[in-house]
Amino acid sequence: MTEPDKTFVRGNEHLDRLLADPELAGDVALAHEAAEEMDRAYAMNLAMIRKAGQMTQVEVAKKLGVGQAVVSRLENRSDMLLSTLFDYLTATGAESASIVVTVHGRRIELDLAQLRNAPSERRSA
Repeated sequence: MTEPDKTFVRGNEHLDRLLADPELAGDVALAHEAAEEMDRAYAMNLAMIRKAGQMTQVEVAKKLGVGQAVVSRLENRSDMLLSTLFDYLTATGAESASIVVTVHGRRIELDLAQLRNAPSERRSA
């Protein structure tokens, strides 16, 4: 029976050795991509935002001044006004709310609070 190697190996060095194997590195990359996709899916789900704030639909409804059924419908809608989204997010405890878009490689962030409070544009005749 041989004694186990008692040489100390730092964690990062051990990971580097493991990831040197192309097959294992590929599996890790696939798992990482899948995890990122799941994060995006959860981030897009309003109910997950509410749950992250540790709130029930009834609690959010009370803050919005609506019934619980309204919150349920909001969480299952595929389309809504930005002002409605902002109101929902702040009711769930969001400290800030913005939408980030990329146009021709340029990152643009829209602050929903500013959009919510901006005076409506006048229509030109």
